[in-house]
Amino acid sequence: MIKAILFDLDGVLVDMPQGHYESLNKALRLFGAEIDIDEHVTYFNGLPTRKKISRLEELGRLPTGLCETINSIKQKYTKEIIPVYCIPDYSKIIMLKHLKNNGYKIACCSNSIKDTLHLMLRSAQLFDYFDLIIGNDEVKNSKPHPEIYITAFNKLNIKPAEAIIVEDSPHGIAAGRASGAVVYEVKGVQDVHLSLFKDIL
Repeated sequence: MIKAILFDLDGVLVDMPQGHYESLNKALRLFGAEIDIDEHVTYFNGLPTRKKISRLEELGRLPTGLCETINSIKQKYTKEIIPVYCIPDYSKIIMLKHLKNNGYKIACCSNSIKDTLHLMLRSAQLFDYFDLIIGNDEVKNSKPHPEIYITAFNKLNIKPAEAIIVEDSPHGIAAGRASGAVVYEVKGVQDVHLSLFKDIL
């Protein structure tokens, strides 16, 4: 029996992947680097910013030792752009309200850091619907590791088989599958609305 629905954020509840791409590149260009849209979609999307930067260092596209500096600059640019991308979507509000009214626990588990995650949810007017919100800086291992979801199960006092996880990126989908929960794979925010849960409502 399903007791909880756990959502990723970027590309699931808010259309923020492009915003993350733009803010990261804006920071990277200060240091002579950039990622193109194809590699963002196929590899970088869904990874925490520090992992993206570390990967660029490993590839020799960035000097080593700049991770924290670039990450701080990127977070600043991300916070500035949140109001552009994280706008209220009433299909999401109706969906979350309906799920809560039907007794499901609702969680958001994101590879975004806690501060940014809370800002995005508040900007989209979704924050108050969640029983639990976890950012990637609140666990040791980020997605594709399942730790963030396992942590959520424990906090919600449920078993993996009692949860549905909604994810869009390969890293998030891998984390969801590894957690043992049922995973609903979506292509983007346009797929996330009340009819997605017709089998349990």
